[in-house]
Amino acid sequence: MNNGLPKRKNIRLREYNYSETGLYFITICTEERRKILSKIVRMDVPDDLRSRTAIFVGVDVLDDPRVELTEYGKIADKYIKQFNDHYENVSVEQYVIMPNHIHMILFVRPCGSSRTSTPTSRQHGTVPAFISTFKRFCNKEYGENIWQRYYYDHVIRDHRDYEKISEYIRDNPLHWQDDELYNEI
Repeated sequence: MNNGLPKRKNIRLREYNYSETGLYFITICTEERRKILSKIVRMDVPDDLRSRTAIFVGVDVLDDPRVELTEYGKIADKYIKQFNDHYENVSVEQYVIMPNHIHMILFVRPCGSSRTSTPTSRQHGTVPAFISTFKRFCNKEYGENIWQRYYYDHVIRDHRDYEKISEYIRDNPLHWQDDELYNEI
């Protein structure tokens, strides 16, 4: 039925099962790319410190000398960290909270192959379910919707691809002004 509205482009891979085991590079942007999640406060981190500032789960984002989280960013950080306990088969392996977007690497494992052997009530998840739940939890606490409707994903194909993306996430604050998502507003 044509109601005069433009047809939305499907940005997911056709016929791809986003619950398949694998690594996924995800980018979630704020609505209108508003810079409300963090501030980049330093881009001149010395090399010896730079190697320690990759943001992996278990490393407090607030310890990164380059990124200062806003209240919105702190809420997003809280839910990113909690999701490793919420889903049995989806975990956040690495992430960075930039001023107007979040980059993360998600690892989807087969159900029943979680990192812990203790029985839990955690649920089985897919990439779309994870992102939808993350946005919903954040928005509920924010009291408003701050996210763009869609998100960007890339299926990580091999170790070289993973290393390149991991380095990109780690170095994203260093190259903020050159980032394609950078804006002055």
